[in-house]
Amino acid sequence: MKKAIRRMLDTIENEVHYTRSLIGRDVLDPRVMAAMGRVPRDHFVPPNLRPLAFDNGPLPIGHGQTISQPYIVALMTDLLELEPEHVVLEVGTGSGYQTAVLAELATRVYSIEVIRELGEASAGRLRALGYSNIEYRIGNGYAGWPEHAPYDGIIVTAAAAHIPPALVEQLRPGGRLVIPVGQPYMHQELMLVEKDAGGDIHSRDILGVAFVPLCEMPAGNGDAPRE
Repeated sequence: MKKAIRRMLDTIENEVHYTRSLIGRDVLDPRVMAAMGRVPRDHFVPPNLRPLAFDNGPLPIGHGQTISQPYIVALMTDLLELEPEHVVLEVGTGSGYQTAVLAELATRVYSIEVIRELGEASAGRLRALGYSNIEYRIGNGYAGWPEHAPYDGIIVTAAAAHIPPALVEQLRPGGRLVIPVGQPYMHQELMLVEKDAGGDIHSRDILGVAFVPLCEMPAGNGDAPRE
């Protein structure tokens, strides 16, 4: 297992090197890399795919969804520039893997999933692994989670057709939003959106990506929050 984790971390470092001119950094934050090394990625994939868990590629997790490749998880986390006291909103719990990485770095993570079966399974998985600083919700990610706003960081793990205004509104001044934007199965860009101290918005493209689409839930079908 240790060898597989080390191989994954080495691959992430190599990917950073190859894409450094695009992402604007030569290395990722050592805290992010340490978090990637601590989270047991093999617990977040179907049993038959566990031999592939630490390979640098996405894997299916059911319901037409995927767990993102380790490099993209690490990069998106790094772009948030999290501090230990930060509060984060995640849109798209999915398998819970990205959620766990965030929970290693931030004081509190609020995570929304539109697919009930995925959200409930991931909540149980994360609790079993001992994560106690995460709150879960089944709901519409486009609307965010305004009750706990503003957030120091917001991360979206599926491709939106546009940057949801609600998420920008829920971002704290000085905060960062990392989101893939584009049409399903076509060209998408991973974008970094920053809100400065005066509330002005600045955005830039980081990298071409391929994510499953961010789905909307009809109004009234969400759940109350769950610890």
